[in-house]
Amino acid sequence: MFSKVLIANRGEIAVRIIRACQELGISTVAVYSEADRESLHVQLADESVCIGPPASRESYLSVPRVISAAEITQADAIHPGYGFLSEKSGFAEVCEASGIVFIGPPAEAIRVMGDKSEAKRTMIAAGVPVVPGSDGVLESLEEAEATAERVGYPVILKARDGGGGKGMRVVTRAEDLEKQFQIAQAEAEAAFGSGAMYMERYLVKPRHVEVQLAADKHGNVIHLMERDCSVQRRHQKLVEEAPAPGLDESIRQRMGEVACAGARGIGYHSVGTMEFLYEDGDFFFMEMNTRLQVEHPVTEMITGVDLVKLQIRIAAGEELGLSQDDIVARGHSIECRVNAESPYHNFRPSPGTIQALHIPGGPGIRFDSHVYSGYTISPHYDSMIGKLISYGGSRDEAISRMLRALAETRIEGVDTTIAYHREVLAHPDFQAGKVDTKFIERMQSGNGSAKGAGKGEQPQA
Repeated sequence: MFSKVLIANRGEIAVRIIRACQELGISTVAVYSEADRESLHVQLADESVCIGPPASRESYLSVPRVISAAEITQADAIHPGYGFLSEKSGFAEVCEASGIVFIGPPAEAIRVMGDKSEAKRTMIAAGVPVVPGSDGVLESLEEAEATAERVGYPVILKARDGGGGKGMRVVTRAEDLEKQFQIAQAEAEAAFGSGAMYMERYLVKPRHVEVQLAADKHGNVIHLMERDCSVQRRHQKLVEEAPAPGLDESIRQRMGEVACAGARGIGYHSVGTMEFLYEDGDFFFMEMNTRLQVEHPVTEMITGVDLVKLQIRIAAGEELGLSQDDIVARGHSIECRVNAESPYHNFRPSPGTIQALHIPGGPGIRFDSHVYSGYTISPHYDSMIGKLISYGGSRDEAISRMLRALAETRIEGVDTTIAYHREVLAHPDFQAGKVDTKFIERMQSGNGSAKGAGKGEQPQA
């Protein structure tokens, strides 16, 4: 086992990793930017190193500075958390070259799954169903037109190097393809430095269902059930739950088996998540997140497995110590991402100082966060304050406990999404489990009162 781990991240995930390391008896090193000098992860770690100014590219995204901090403190492993450097294959390679263990998958697995067209080809070879579309990057408008004709409208154009909804356009008619292709290319070029595009059939009312995976360096691969992440806006998840409500048991089993096959196909080890779009009994590979997910707590709640500890043990060379038969889902769990945003002003960020804070408690309630009374939320980073998680013996109980916890939570000094989450969970469609990636869109259009979602959103991925 490692003696010292450097956490190359900030916020709630850095705190989560530090706590896991403490329970494993591992010393921790926090890195921080000048804006995060008073952050909780800095206070909780055994050591801390300032790695630069507030701008992420000069601190949390600076590979030389992170590696230097690890070398100076003699850390023998680096945990990247999620975001920042977590899915940068080059960073994993630098760690290896520096004699530091990267707590994550092999660099090649990150590279392959980070290239959407190559990931699709690799998953097809592994027997994973994919959404019908282009075989790879579209080389021309003419190829895009031919592909759309073969697949059938509506189609969705996606940037090869994209994420977070950038470089994506839905096209419902052939006469609109040329214009939307050009717009998507320009947006992708501006956001990612590449206008490479591919195309898929656009699913009208899909659910976003993902499978949690764990694989060790000894060839053992298991899944830890699935999560439903369909409640999202602008392709950003708002509410996640496990297991996925109303999913047929045969689909659940097949999805888990396919996800494991995909992981084996790329020689994966570490924890990771295979994401699918599910509609009318069919499911299709969307992407693989080769890291810990934000929503990992709901899986922990229903399986009793600490995914962060498991990830660290795998990186240290240990076997999983679990078989597929050991994974049994009990009860139901829901997570709400609490952000410092103004939901009724199109989710405008609300940085500032938290004047007062009350965290809810009681049976089945967990709050993963890095904030405290007097903490200043910086405008430089993600606006997430924390993750409120509920657990119940049934989905109804998990919902009622979440509504109680949301009502108890008090965060003063900044606007938050708490009231918005209460609207979502109280909505009849959510309570009935009738959610898909258009759920928020339906709410905004009049079938609910979610006034903050904005016009014309197309959440799908």
